[in-house]
Amino acid sequence: MSFISRRAFLAGAAASGLAALSWPGRTWAHPHPPSLKGGTDIVTVGRTGIKTSVLGIGTGTYGGREQRDMGTDNFRAMVRAALERGVRYIDTADNYHTHVFVQIALQGVPRDRYFIQTKTRAQTAEVARADIERFRRELRVDYLDTVLMHCMTTGDWPDKMRPVMDVLYEEKQKGRIKAVGVSCHGWEPLAASVETDWCDVQLVRINPFGLKMDGKPEDVAAAVKKMHDAGRGIIGMKIFGENGLDSREQRLQSLKWVLGLGCVDCFTIGFSKIEQIDETLELIAEALA
Repeated sequence: MSFISRRAFLAGAAASGLAALSWPGRTWAHPHPPSLKGGTDIVTVGRTGIKTSVLGIGTGTYGGREQRDMGTDNFRAMVRAALERGVRYIDTADNYHTHVFVQIALQGVPRDRYFIQTKTRAQTAEVARADIERFRRELRVDYLDTVLMHCMTTGDWPDKMRPVMDVLYEEKQKGRIKAVGVSCHGWEPLAASVETDWCDVQLVRINPFGLKMDGKPEDVAAAVKKMHDAGRGIIGMKIFGENGLDSREQRLQSLKWVLGLGCVDCFTIGFSKIEQIDETLELIAEALA
């Protein structure tokens, strides 16, 4: 897989009209855009068939430190408050060291009431296979909704990571994973993702300010639109940057921009207080009004 420059990618997108890619033997028919009203609305994540709330709880702020510092009791109280409000998506990862926090928080909650996304840093097939078993055990679930290869940093990842990709695909075929995908750090890996139809879902850093992103906001938006047009489930992160931005007005501006793109199915935001969830739900409703 050769590296793709921003100029080459954008030129190709314009020439193709952001044409959709298709899986062998599968087609993607665009549903009518959902008429969203709030962050607890239920959406379908691309062609996966997975349904979840627009808003998700992130557990990786500053590498998960902020959520770990809450302690398991406070974290559980926050997750339960979110579930009561209708937020059913929880985002975690192996290197956040928050699997046990999520497991404790969800004890006794029916499995169909929440959506879990986690991530592996495995570089080999053997480690990937062991990770899936360990993740299921740590989270105490029979299946994982989505598992991502975490933090791709080079444009050749679709070739280099093939052994891991094959394992994740096998686990999906066995029903232990519902969908597979990647998160990227850098423009080259993000651009390479656009043409990699193995991905069911894409976790993308996106906001209008270019904070903690993989390229300029307009470039990332063009890549996201192309993937979404192909049927990829698009999950946003870093909507509020890393630190929540500087004001309520900036948070509202970011939500309006991201939701206005029409190609981000849902998104995760790192919370450490129930009040932050409530404010974000208010802002999403305002952004959609």
